[in-house]
Amino acid sequence: MIIIKAKKRLITSQGSISLEVDFKIADKELIALYGPSGAGKTTILRMIAGLTDPDEGFIKVDDEVWFDSGKGINKPVQKRRISYVFQDYNLFPHMTVRENLEYALQNPKDYNLIDDALEMVHLTALSHCKPDKLSGGQKQRVALIRALLHKPKIFLLDEPLSSLDLELRLKLQDEILAIYHRFKIPTIFVTHDLSEVFKLSNQILILEQGKIVRAGKPEEIFGQEILSGEFKFVGNILELKLEDFLYIVTVQIGHNCTKVIATEEEAREWRVGDKVLVAAKAFNPIIMKV
Repeated sequence: MIIIKAKKRLITSQGSISLEVDFKIADKELIALYGPSGAGKTTILRMIAGLTDPDEGFIKVDDEVWFDSGKGINKPVQKRRISYVFQDYNLFPHMTVRENLEYALQNPKDYNLIDDALEMVHLTALSHCKPDKLSGGQKQRVALIRALLHKPKIFLLDEPLSSLDLELRLKLQDEILAIYHRFKIPTIFVTHDLSEVFKLSNQILILEQGKIVRAGKPEEIFGQEILSGEFKFVGNILELKLEDFLYIVTVQIGHNCTKVIATEEEAREWRVGDKVLVAAKAFNPIIMKV
């Protein structure tokens, strides 16, 4: 069990806000932090990692207290057993893929795990290449398995797929799920992508202005909006098909796809892969690019 209670004054582009969160993470849970920029999502990850100190609060992982402002406890980053994956990979450019992975090992006896990890993400043939020879997706795969080889107590992902194109992002989502199901490490990831929330998480915390405004299973939270007669989902266009004078737009939303009708004028500037908002009120669906 992971317990996080923290307060932190933040300066954002919208001004000063007070980040105040109080939540628990059960063993083997995969949680998404979702909300607008400046809501405090990345700061939560940084406080857990020890990269940012709360103004006050308490962070406990299993039976270990990592931070307690009341008792003056603040365990340093290197003793927190976390793995943090950023958008920009943070690979060592002078090291090969294998050397980057070896650096993460806590115990030299674990060298045999490297071959298994490389095979898992289909990078065995590139193990002797340096990062500048890899594509963005390949670099992100290396960053993911390097983080896992560290054998963390918590796996933190800060929008690790946001810079990748749709096809690659969908593929790496599948690989993140495979990694999660194999290792069962408690995982928290930050995302702006609602379809990613549905595909990857079993719990979601929605943040607004530094506060958790809703929490629960994605299908329950967003299902309530549908049952109320209004809903909105963010997805990606998979297909644009012109029939007579109307377009049939296929949009991926979470694990599912939906088809929405759009006029030729509306769809003129849309492309496969575009992120769109699908919304409806009183059974009158609309779609717009976001």
